[in-house]
Amino acid sequence: MSSRADEVSVYEAFEGTRRRSGAQPFLHIPVHCAGGLVDLTYEQAGCAIERTIMGYRQAGYGPGYHVALLLDNRAEFYIHWLALNAIGAGVVPIGASLTAEEARYLLEHGDVDLVVHLPEFQALAERATHPIGGLAIATPQAVDAQGAPRAAPRRFAGGQPAGAAIVFTSGSTGRPKGCVLSNEYFLTFGNWYRDLGGRCTLHPEAERLITPLPLNHVNALGFSSMGMILTGGCIIQLDRFRSTEWWPTVIESRATLTHYLGVMPAMLLQLPPHPLERSHSLRFGFGGGVRGALHASFEERFGFPLIEAWAMTETGGAGTISTHAGERHVGSGCIGKPSARYAEAEIVDDDGEPSPAEAVGELVVRATGSDPCRGFFSGYYKDRAATENAWQGGWLHTGDLARRGADGALFFVGRRKQMIRRSGENISAAEVEAVLAVDPHVKEAAVVPVPDEIREEEVFAFIVVPADVMPTGALADAILRGAAERLAYYKLPGYFAFVDSLPVTATQKPRYGALAELARSLIDGPSPSLHDVRRAKRNHGPSRL
Repeated sequence: MSSRADEVSVYEAFEGTRRRSGAQPFLHIPVHCAGGLVDLTYEQAGCAIERTIMGYRQAGYGPGYHVALLLDNRAEFYIHWLALNAIGAGVVPIGASLTAEEARYLLEHGDVDLVVHLPEFQALAERATHPIGGLAIATPQAVDAQGAPRAAPRRFAGGQPAGAAIVFTSGSTGRPKGCVLSNEYFLTFGNWYRDLGGRCTLHPEAERLITPLPLNHVNALGFSSMGMILTGGCIIQLDRFRSTEWWPTVIESRATLTHYLGVMPAMLLQLPPHPLERSHSLRFGFGGGVRGALHASFEERFGFPLIEAWAMTETGGAGTISTHAGERHVGSGCIGKPSARYAEAEIVDDDGEPSPAEAVGELVVRATGSDPCRGFFSGYYKDRAATENAWQGGWLHTGDLARRGADGALFFVGRRKQMIRRSGENISAAEVEAVLAVDPHVKEAAVVPVPDEIREEEVFAFIVVPADVMPTGALADAILRGAAERLAYYKLPGYFAFVDSLPVTATQKPRYGALAELARSLIDGPSPSLHDVRRAKRNHGPSRL
């Protein structure tokens, strides 16, 4: 099973597998997930995709159009993504947890022409598209019934094309950046996974990959989807992670492998022993972020290895680093090595020079061969400066800190960029700060990550209030409520600390290192200035994890 030279798009790769393995299962969604039970073979999915292609074409959509998919982790997402790929349109996945304001930015910046949404997201779609002119909305059922809104003249009027998809990822400057992902990007992702081997060997027409990860991120959109399509495997797509239902679902769905975030093993380890937790058929899990001693504890208790890895939306599969082969150094933060056929990695110092073994420096990656960008993202949409800043000297500068061990394995150390990683979501501290700063009760705000034993990191906000404002717990709750109107649930602070002033550098920028240390000390010891609002935060919307 492979993508052939004449298969130049995601849809063509799907069709190739459909021709060879039409009776094989393509998509399974368990009955307890939102939307109910779904079982589709490659042939059945192909027929549904053909009907959807007809609906889009009859409405006038085709190459160059940008269509946002507000379809959550449903079967409709796969059908419409592949149908739009078939007609040459680019998709812009939108997470349902975003606020209308956040979604509106993605729609405007992504030059979206049409939003296809689940019926239950009608209100969000209407709020997000108002008052953007020339932007239509429709349900997938309307499109499939050939009742899609007629295509207006394209909002995208030239310049950088959208490719197969624009996937937004948080940037350190606040606003999300749109990563342009080509068909080559997706096919490389699938081929890389198919070719990985070692502990992650995929067996043709035999794998059943279970994932609760969201389809508006590339792990599910590019990694699991393409890996299964190019090997004739089945995607077991969950709407969200439910720790108490995990083992029965794994067993009932006959899953053979899974993709995870560090929060998932942590939550499963907190559960009391389950009679089915060793009765599964999982051969390996692939993901990242398992914390220290939890890694070995998980493998000993549940009986399969967690293959730790590192990647970015920008790298796709081509630049992914993993512990699929060689010493895994369990519990040490080891991320392994890149697949030599696809990529190479280096650790560099502040001058861009290679760092010696064990020295901490910035992780940089590139594709092997004469084209360092092959299989990577095509650039940030409408942001050439950011793209050029990311690619320097023929290497993608990741902004992540790592070190190389004596055996050549790489170890993740932390992030140079001011980012927070919570339950698999990258959160820009600058974006949260910008929202907090508009509150009339906030004079200054600075946001840092603090460790969280379940979700890897939590958002911690330092607040300086005006002289006439009393810093109280009620005020912290009020600031949280105001921020919830403009930020998705997971971006909201879990802690507030009121301080008289922020420590700053000579250029008057917050000293984030000092603030992070202070935040950790406040959590470790009782302090009247600290307000734990994690419980109140949960009231503003359920987390996927």
